[in-house]
Amino acid sequence: MQLVEQRLGDAPDALGLVRGRSVSIDCDDTGNWSRQLEKVAMTLFDLTGHVAIVTGGNGGIGLGMARGLAAAGATVVLAARNTEKGEAAVAALAASGARSAFLALDVAEEGSCRAMIEETVARFARLDILVNNAGTSIRKPPESYTAAEWHTVLDTNLTGALFCSQAAYPAMKEAGGGKIINIGSMYSIFGTSYGAAYAASKGALVQLTKSLAIAWAKDNIQVNAVLPGWIDTELTQGARRHVAELHDRVLTRTPAGRWGVPEDLAGIAVFLAAPASDFVTGAAIPVDGGYSSMGA
Repeated sequence: MQLVEQRLGDAPDALGLVRGRSVSIDCDDTGNWSRQLEKVAMTLFDLTGHVAIVTGGNGGIGLGMARGLAAAGATVVLAARNTEKGEAAVAALAASGARSAFLALDVAEEGSCRAMIEETVARFARLDILVNNAGTSIRKPPESYTAAEWHTVLDTNLTGALFCSQAAYPAMKEAGGGKIINIGSMYSIFGTSYGAAYAASKGALVQLTKSLAIAWAKDNIQVNAVLPGWIDTELTQGARRHVAELHDRVLTRTPAGRWGVPEDLAGIAVFLAAPASDFVTGAAIPVDGGYSSMGA
């Protein structure tokens, strides 16, 4: 007889596992060990019964992550400004069997962030996961930014993540924990001559992630950042139209030899949202096909 001990997270499941406790699995030599271990592994990534919000989740990277969370069993709330796109995304998720909803949101407005969180909790009675994905960029030389343009980017990419996290904190604390995933960028690491506001916001977002992780660890809230590389989205398609050589430059620098797709972010979203990452907090994880690891 063998004994397997594993620390697991979140609500009880079929194995009777509870967040923060060690559980023991008694196994004999007839194959039950491997079956029980498989159940443990599945539980580590199971989001059944959890409620997730993905801001800017009506397209691109946000929708790719939302699909991953839904596939793992979560109810997913897509929050964004474009209602038409949002409802279309919810319909697509529903067609795959997911439970989802759309809520209008302007992340630059503190009141909108709080109202969105409150409505989510009122409708679904809990909030387990917040993905701060909403973002924007204005491409121009740094000497050309107006104050309004600068604040548009910073308010959306950085301050909006703070507003949503602040609004989510009471519900997560009351529930005994939660997961916050901030979407940075490779420009959290690098500079860029035509996106100073974007790079500044994404670099600061990593520091905000670390600060929230430290402050809220006592409340069992894990806060991490994902740093996507060059992903094929509407935003990057526009960049390629303006910079003819961009496509080939990305391929040359990326060891994986391809552009990413939104679905490449699904796995990291599930990991950071699930019990498997209960001891991971304050991390900034590149998902870029090796782009940021490549030397000059």
